[in-house]
Amino acid sequence: MSTLQPELTLPAAANPSRPIDAADAKAVAKARKPRRTRKWGWSAFAIVIALIWVFPVYWMFNSSMLPNRTLQSFIPTFFPVGGSFQNFSKVVSDGKFYNALGMSVAITLTVVFFCLIFAFLASIAISRFRFRGRKSFVLAVLLVQMLPAEGLFIAQYKMMSSVGLLNSIVGVSIIYTAAVVPFTIWMLRGFVAGIPAELEEAAMVDGLSRTQAFLRITFPLLAPGLVASGVFAFLQAWNEFTVALVLLQSEESHTLPLWLRGFIQAGATRETDWGQVMAASTLIAVPVIIFFLIVQGRMTSGLVSGAVKG
Repeated sequence: MSTLQPELTLPAAANPSRPIDAADAKAVAKARKPRRTRKWGWSAFAIVIALIWVFPVYWMFNSSMLPNRTLQSFIPTFFPVGGSFQNFSKVVSDGKFYNALGMSVAITLTVVFFCLIFAFLASIAISRFRFRGRKSFVLAVLLVQMLPAEGLFIAQYKMMSSVGLLNSIVGVSIIYTAAVVPFTIWMLRGFVAGIPAELEEAAMVDGLSRTQAFLRITFPLLAPGLVASGVFAFLQAWNEFTVALVLLQSEESHTLPLWLRGFIQAGATRETDWGQVMAASTLIAVPVIIFFLIVQGRMTSGLVSGAVKG
């Protein structure tokens, strides 16, 4: 005896064999419309935020292309129509610019190099080894970051003066490295902790030594973290002003931020040429932009990885 069962009718989305009629297509399109509208809304909002963020940079470059009389007009000029690179040529003709550029490059490269080495070794130690005072060391790293830099100026000046390192690349690099290393250690610690030690152990089972396993397995995985930490150290050393103002008092040892201040003060005796000031600011920002373009891929992945690991 057969039992009659009611025939089940599946919707078009769940029954591929059933052809989609106009009503089903209309229902699907109606369901997707709010989602598409929200997506376009968020995209438009992100574009507006990006334009607001980029506008000061564009305004700096736009002003650097315009003569001073145009900048002093009450009517803003949003496009450098008829502009020229005359402001840039006047800035680079200043002999002190290249000296300040050399000082900034030397200090920044020194700080990034030693900061990454010290932070890398310290992050490996506190992430992979258990030793007495480990938690106290991590806590000390955090406490150092809380100290205001202005409260250390007198001690730093006396210390550098006592060893004859005022107005020198070495003295400023030591202070910068000491200021940047704590945060860099904390940043790299998350990357090292996010890489399982079992990867190295498996490589050692295959015949590699501990050093070879670390260099071939772990170190390549830490590349995004090293890039992200290097970017932070680069920005801190390149843009730092207050410590350099205290330790680099000689004009021959000025970095670019100090040179820019002196460049503005030199024009205070006459009418300030804001076009040249903006051109000088643009030249200072160019190395940072180039550096970001080179490392932006690894920096993005490094920041995201550091946010979810550790």
